[in-house]
Amino acid sequence: MVNSTIEGVDQIRDSGITLFYHRDLRKYKANRNCSILKKLMSKHSFIRRRFSDGKKKFAPLIDPDKFTLSEIKAIAEFSENAGVDFLFYGGSLVMETDHAKFIAVLKKYCSAPVILFPGNQLMITGDADGLLLLSLISGRNAEMLIGKHVLAAPFLKTCNFEILPTGYMLIENGHHTAVSYMSNTEPIPSGQDDIALCTAVAGELLGLQLIYMDAGSGAENPVSPLMIKKVKQNISIPLIIGGGICTAKQAKDAAKAGADVVVVGNAIEKNLPLINELCDAVHSL
Repeated sequence: MVNSTIEGVDQIRDSGITLFYHRDLRKYKANRNCSILKKLMSKHSFIRRRFSDGKKKFAPLIDPDKFTLSEIKAIAEFSENAGVDFLFYGGSLVMETDHAKFIAVLKKYCSAPVILFPGNQLMITGDADGLLLLSLISGRNAEMLIGKHVLAAPFLKTCNFEILPTGYMLIENGHHTAVSYMSNTEPIPSGQDDIALCTAVAGELLGLQLIYMDAGSGAENPVSPLMIKKVKQNISIPLIIGGGICTAKQAKDAAKAGADVVVVGNAIEKNLPLINELCDAVHSL
């Protein structure tokens, strides 16, 4: 939206930031630091466009604690051959500290962007291509809503990767998971589709740019297609679904119900060829 308020000057509101564009000088002046402005306006960026282009996407989730460097290389090669769209990197509790070496191998052998999926601020490294800045909107733990973000903010401001503000929603799956324990929050009950719907809508209204519904690592059951469908029908931002997806059919069902990105971690750990099946199933839609 453009509103002319001063002769020769256009005032533009975008993402809560006011820009003043002088038509004669062809210059923009922002009322905030330029580097922050670029991050907030990164909806025009490569990774944001890839999330939002309307095509179904698949991303393996790589927990560095579960693989050696040689296994990471194999995952990257399988992912490159399969044509995955993203490589998600991280987990709820990660003991590994030298993330740069793992990410370097992933980027060497696979062309897909590496997106951080951090359990805490200690997992953030500038070597990745992007970061899911997760706000746990399904819980009521202030630390996971904003507290950890405040601690990470000074470092994030110096990073060159794309920051993707993401509403993270835990969905009950049949048993307690590492993420529910570590976050000290209760997941949304699996049958409460309306709660999930309203939570996702609230996240979008707050300005979050992605919604990630997760049944958790090792979930007995994935997020139901009905819940996915109801949420997707009521939001206009990309929807990521993960947790409990073990087969190509489950991945396809999630994508068909409305998932824009399907994420699988545990199932591929001992079956790397499954990456091809999962990717083909999601891309078939």
